[in-house]
Amino acid sequence: MSGESAAASAPKAVVRKPEDRDAEAVARFVERFASEMTEAGMQRMASRVFAALLADDDASMTSAELALALQISPAAVSGAINYLTQVSMVGREREPGSRRDRYRLHNEIWYTTFASRDQVLTRWERTLKEGARTLGEHTPAGARIAETAAFFEFLQAELEGLMGRWHEHRKTLDLPTGTPDEGA
Repeated sequence: MSGESAAASAPKAVVRKPEDRDAEAVARFVERFASEMTEAGMQRMASRVFAALLADDDASMTSAELALALQISPAAVSGAINYLTQVSMVGREREPGSRRDRYRLHNEIWYTTFASRDQVLTRWERTLKEGARTLGEHTPAGARIAETAAFFEFLQAELEGLMGRWHEHRKTLDLPTGTPDEGA
């Protein structure tokens, strides 16, 4: 089947107004996706807060809105937000004329998240190479650590190319704007 005929036979996306959405179905999606992220290693509350922001049309909510939507305490929201800001998945901004903070997903969240891993991989690679030299690259532990460093070096190079290809591919997609300020 050609790409053109596959695209023609693909089901059309249903356009819904936010007020027409089934709130229970949205809540089930948020919990299901949060569960998937938790199983992959993310903290449970951070997963739930992230999924709630992802499902929000503005990708932006206050602490009170998150607590209400997820039926969790403000302290749980605070802990989750601290984690998500630390790993650069969520930004904090002040509402104009208010003392309340809004928490917003970054534009191109997955691209930004994976691209920021580049710095982490560089630090790990440097530390692992030093560790392999310290232990002796021809000892079993040193060889294992040297292989790990080589893996991260390879991963970093591949990730750079992959992110560039994603940016080009994204331009070919007929995607609706995810947030009001996207593309800015």
